[in-house]
Amino acid sequence: MPPDANFLAPIIAETLLDRLAMVTRDFARTLLIGAHDAALTDHLRATGTELCIVEAAPRLAARTGAIAIEADAIDLPFESFDLIVWPGGLDSINDVPGALLRLRALLAPDGLLLGAFVGDGSLPRLRRAMMADGVRPVARMHPQIDLAAMGNLLQRVGFALPVVDVEALTVRYNDWFALVRDLRAAGLSNRLDPAPPPLTRDEAGRIAAAFAAAADPDGRIAEAFRLVYFSGWAPHPNQPQPARRGSGTASLAAALKPKP
Repeated sequence: MPPDANFLAPIIAETLLDRLAMVTRDFARTLLIGAHDAALTDHLRATGTELCIVEAAPRLAARTGAIAIEADAIDLPFESFDLIVWPGGLDSINDVPGALLRLRALLAPDGLLLGAFVGDGSLPRLRRAMMADGVRPVARMHPQIDLAAMGNLLQRVGFALPVVDVEALTVRYNDWFALVRDLRAAGLSNRLDPAPPPLTRDEAGRIAAAFAAAADPDGRIAEAFRLVYFSGWAPHPNQPQPARRGSGTASLAAALKPKP
């Protein structure tokens, strides 16, 4: 894999495809948000679905034939899709509730939204290193969403049978600079508006030293990512109704089953 590749994209794509395979139905019209993983795109096309791709990065959009637009500004006819796949990036947009509400409107009744993002609790050693240096870590770190907040958001905008769960991933780095390269390639560098001024050379050096202080005996530093996966259905009268809150738990496999 090239050093500037988004290493998270194939991991997320494989998991989403595994979960999509649990659904025993066909989807005639699919919206894919993000054109980062060619294997995911190829797999969706191979199902015979009519595939529409939107991509925020203009160059990548031009290279892949996608519509160049931000996820929270998609302007397509309502109820246009049976399936929406969002393999990363939800947590980096300005208006998460607004984006989810827009996607809810784009889904036909009993349509499925399936996606993932890097969630709350990720990058703890990087956060500690930045806090140790006192360089306004909250302003400089990629914003994060936790499981409870995501579940509440899905319900609030009208998705039925929402399911949110997390998978932990540990990656070992030689130094802070290698981590930063991965974060930039994965689109996880800061996107706040307005963006904070760039780190000075001295600040970067101090953060790198604090990060290196957490190294294992072999000199490498283990950093944690928490990949949050979510799904929700556009309501349909024939869908099973959720049980009373607190009365039980639902597995992702059960929630992904289509209506009878």
